[in-house]
Amino acid sequence: MLAGESYSDAYGHAKELEKAEKLTFVHPYDDPDVIAGQGTIAMEILRQHPKPIHAIFCCVGGGGLLAGVAAYVKRVRPDIKVIGVETVDANAMTQSLAAGKRIELDTVGLFADGAAVKLVGAETFRLCQEYVDEMIVVDNDAICAAIKDVFEDTRSILEPAGALSLAGAKEYAKRHHLKDKALVAIASGANMNFDRLRFVAERAEVGEKREAVLAVTIPEKPGSFKKFCKLLGNRNITEFNYRYADAAEAHIFAGVGVHNRDEGVRLAEMLQRHELPCLDLTDDEMAKSHIRYMVGGHAPQAENEVLYRFEFPERPGALLNFLETLRSDWNISLFHYRNHGADFGRVLVGMQVPPADRGAFDEFLARLGYEYVDETANPAYKMFLG
Repeated sequence: MLAGESYSDAYGHAKELEKAEKLTFVHPYDDPDVIAGQGTIAMEILRQHPKPIHAIFCCVGGGGLLAGVAAYVKRVRPDIKVIGVETVDANAMTQSLAAGKRIELDTVGLFADGAAVKLVGAETFRLCQEYVDEMIVVDNDAICAAIKDVFEDTRSILEPAGALSLAGAKEYAKRHHLKDKALVAIASGANMNFDRLRFVAERAEVGEKREAVLAVTIPEKPGSFKKFCKLLGNRNITEFNYRYADAAEAHIFAGVGVHNRDEGVRLAEMLQRHELPCLDLTDDEMAKSHIRYMVGGHAPQAENEVLYRFEFPERPGALLNFLETLRSDWNISLFHYRNHGADFGRVLVGMQVPPADRGAFDEFLARLGYEYVDETANPAYKMFLG
């Protein structure tokens, strides 16, 4: 029976059923026997990995797993650190240990629903106070990156709560500049649905700090688009959204592949120096969740617009090749691209081509050599963008 939107809601309903139907409630974490059962995971780890271990990482909801693992490890191998990992929007144990008393959260984030607990257990809190070395909090993007890591290494798909421990281990290793240390992350939970994978895939690169999300303003004149692409150099463009809207300037929403967060910051500063005003939206939740899909609209000023769908080879320079081949007096009035991990990129382009230039435009398409489909008569284009 499913009840409520979080563990706390389900717990309250279960207690009501216990009274009404005279049932026995088995607590999922705040019970000594359950905690001891969780602790057998630590026993397996130490038996299977007899060599030195620097730290063991556990995801934390109510604290049963962390308490059980910590109690066992500190009894037999006290040199091993035991570290709990929570999400930034469900960090009840982190707050409780810092305050020296149990803190109940008003709300919890539900992305990592397996760890979405507002109040940790009394017994788990007591044990964690005594045995846990440290707590780490991570955001949803870091969890998505950890899910991707596990999939690429093992072809297993974890639920967000199950990937919490790995996300925490990565953050801990980065924070302490660790090298040549053995870290163990307990991966638990398979409560993943297929629809959620779309979100995970979108956010994993940002969570890995390998994608910068930028809003760039360029002058609405021939050559500006090409200048922007040249400034990006050989960096991989993961997403590009643009729609003509104003005679003076245009706004571009772009995702750009980078090696780390610092490179994204430097890229934004470089665009600013070249007189292309730039907003770094990499940490802007609304931009990543909503705005990136809402760039567009009607453009009555875009006269003689034709719309084409292209398949670009998915390699650096493919977009620049398109722009170099395009005649400079044909203004690009719409552009949308998103990297989906395939061997080719799907691109939608609107261009202002006067009827007298149609022959020259056909020659351009032939020279380009990319697969394309004319979508100018597409009813969805007419309804939403034309």
